[in-house]
Amino acid sequence: MRKQFISLAALAALLTACGDCTDENKMVSGGFDNFPAPSASVEGSTPGSAADFQKNVKDTVHFGFDRHDLTPEAKTALEQQAEWLKKWASQNVLIEGHCDQRGTVEYNLALGERRAHAIKHFLMANGIDASRLETVSYGKERPIDAGHTEEAHAKNRRGVSIIR
Repeated sequence: MRKQFISLAALAALLTACGDCTDENKMVSGGFDNFPAPSASVEGSTPGSAADFQKNVKDTVHFGFDRHDLTPEAKTALEQQAEWLKKWASQNVLIEGHCDQRGTVEYNLALGERRAHAIKHFLMANGIDASRLETVSYGKERPIDAGHTEEAHAKNRRGVSIIR
């Protein structure tokens, strides 16, 4: 009986603590880091915010199979990112490198790292200080399309810039 009471008291305390959370404080869990949950609406985004970046700048670039070189489309998107980042000099960026599901975990982590570094070096060459740019490779661990078609693989071969 005493154990049940203690368990109920602990559960009540936990639920009370969770009741203090607001939508702005909720975190998305996964991987090695926790990041604030994306805004549900970017319509009224604050200028210079992460939502403003998502609304006005393409945050994702794609890569060819087994490639880490930037396509002309990727360079155009990254030039827009660089211009936005110059305007909002207080913002820092986490650059994620992703791969499709083919290949070993180790190989894809290395390829994802090369992709993230290609983006970082392009942004640096376009005037963004290296101290504002951080990279991480998720390899094939975070697909956005779990399918096994070429279309699904192409979606997963990407680099994503996230305002922090």
